Amino acid sequence: MSTEVLLADDPLYEELYDVRREAEAMGNFVDRDVTPDVHALRAQAPVHRGNLRQLLGLEPAQRHVLALGKQHYSVLGFDACEAALRDPKRFSSKVAGQPNERNELSMSILEMDGSLHRAYRRTIQPRFLLLEAVDWWRKKTVDSLIARLIERLATKDRAELNIDYAARIPVYTITTAIGLDGDDALTFRDAFVKSGGIRRNSIEVMREAAATVERMLLELIEARRHEPQDDLISFLLTNKLRVPGEEPRPLTDREIIHVARLVMIAGGGTSWRQIGITLYALFAHPEQFEAVKADRSLLEAAIEEGLRWSPTAPLFYRWIEQDTEFYGVEMKAGEILELGLGAANRDPSRWEAPDRFDIFRPRQTNLAFGMGTHRCLGMNVAKVEIELGIGALMDAFPKMRLDPDKEMPFLTGGLEQRGVSGLPVLLK
Repeated sequence: MSTEVLLADDPLYEELYDVRREAEAMGNFVDRDVTPDVHALRAQAPVHRGNLRQLLGLEPAQRHVLALGKQHYSVLGFDACEAALRDPKRFSSKVAGQPNERNELSMSILEMDGSLHRAYRRTIQPRFLLLEAVDWWRKKTVDSLIARLIERLATKDRAELNIDYAARIPVYTITTAIGLDGDDALTFRDAFVKSGGIRRNSIEVMREAAATVERMLLELIEARRHEPQDDLISFLLTNKLRVPGEEPRPLTDREIIHVARLVMIAGGGTSWRQIGITLYALFAHPEQFEAVKADRSLLEAAIEEGLRWSPTAPLFYRWIEQDTEFYGVEMKAGEILELGLGAANRDPSRWEAPDRFDIFRPRQTNLAFGMGTHRCLGMNVAKVEIELGIGALMDAFPKMRLDPDKEMPFLTGGLEQRGVSGLPVLLK
């Protein structure tokens, strides 16, 4: 794998991996800490009629086209969120779909439910199981990427870890695992982000970017069809889809493209923010940071606590499939449920002093990766990236600390995505 772009000071990193800029481009930036207001709402009831932004007094913003103009309900309690995630018959994921000219699925398994979802997920999942995460993914990409980045940092006294480190691990892990050359990673990521319709780009920019994404993937699929290699595209070309009541068949090129896009969404755009959040939390709690450095078995607890304390994707949506009553609130079919996973992870009925980052608190399952049939497909890979990435930094730079001459970092973003403003550090 080429390392030129991986190790370069490319301006695209600043453009693609700035959490505030990302939220502003999506039109959902939040300029204050809404945690106290969320606590106050949850204390009144676990489920509220209304859009969460509206309930918090924020400017309107809508992530999903299919949710426009619909009545929304906000779920803020842990038990209620978990119940909704485990009930896809009432609360469907199809709201994630994006209408398109081909009238086809746009978000792959993210917008599927039931037997169709299970069939497609089983086709993809073998590459994302825990054993694969600690074996294939490490050998294929993660270990070598981290080693090269650490070598680069070792030549410096200072670094901005959000850009110089955290942003680079997931995007190269995912891109090279798909089968693209490493130096295509930023080009592909840039086109992918511009093509999605999430950021405020012109129709012309979106179409051009979508064409770039499709061209790169179709060229890769065709190349792997003639000469398979040890990558995800080759894996998908040889695997078969088994939908109940149908004959097993290979995935179509369009279906493989959708899977590749899904993997980029799930891996290339979330893990980098969670690496930053975890590092920020440890820097902000030096006594816990020192404890982890002294006892590396605590690193897993630190990662889990970071996921609970501030998940990078704290708000998800569901389509209400039928008239129903949920936690005392009457809802109509075709309306929208907003699941506040970040709010649920700070429910004081489940966690004592939930706003406190504490790696020593009793371990309980949190909802950072979701729950039920749609639990994050790439969670094992993400955890491996975070654990190996932070562990390698601790090994290489035991005196690493926040740079006192720079602005102190803070959490930022929108309700749907959170991250750290930056991570300027002294390495030595």
